[in-house]
Amino acid sequence: MTNTPKLRRLCHRRNSPLLLLALSALFSFMPVSTIAAERSESPVELADKAFWNMNYPTADSIYTAELHRNPRNADLYWKLARLHVSLGESVDRNKKDERLRYYRKALEYAKTCIAIDSTIAKGHSWYAAALGIMADKAGSNEKLNRAKEIKRAIDSALRLNPNDETALSILGSYYREAAKISWFKRMVGNAFIGEMPKGNYDLAEKAFRKAISIDSRIIRNYHELALIELDQNNRAEALRLMKTALNKPVIMPSDRRRIEEMRVLLKKYSEE
Repeated sequence: MTNTPKLRRLCHRRNSPLLLLALSALFSFMPVSTIAAERSESPVELADKAFWNMNYPTADSIYTAELHRNPRNADLYWKLARLHVSLGESVDRNKKDERLRYYRKALEYAKTCIAIDSTIAKGHSWYAAALGIMADKAGSNEKLNRAKEIKRAIDSALRLNPNDETALSILGSYYREAAKISWFKRMVGNAFIGEMPKGNYDLAEKAFRKAISIDSRIIRNYHELALIELDQNNRAEALRLMKTALNKPVIMPSDRRRIEEMRVLLKKYSEE
């Protein structure tokens, strides 16, 4: 037991070494929980956790409630853009109109984020993501028309944050698509449509590898990079990347589709 009267007398002696020693001995036996209460998670942190657990209804409910309380919180808008891209990816691929509604909503949220605070990299990167997915579902001309806008958004995100893994992943896909455009199509496109997207496999690979170095969980980056290696006949490296991807956690709806595609590819090339 602590000798309370004695400790009280010591407290009157300012800067007393005995006082410091007594307090040190007292607190060394106290549980941490009694010294400081554990910090509780904020609503946005809980919503983020729900998002990464793919509990989208809970994440949507909390983000939306927080948005009503603080409609000028730019971070909430890019998080909602990210959520709606994921919601669109979780819808059956045959339900194109429903998926498109989510992507359009994601684009609106990203635009609002940029309008409120254009210095937030994630606003630009998720704008590029939503626009890229919508363009991917469109025809060739629409893809080309949107390519410049997507690249501008990616460049803005990376200028603000060179380590934005989302923007790097989209940049890798942009370069990969550009690399697949033959010189003849590029010449014809330049003549009739305007400047064609520029890029090559080396730039695409560099972007994906940097994205992986920043966040090694994202299955998309391994899959896309493996496809690049296959395009260049680097089969051993492609197989290694796909095997690595299969050991990563599923944290996005598209991960399941990518896993199945990689399993098919692994089986195909393992049997040859």
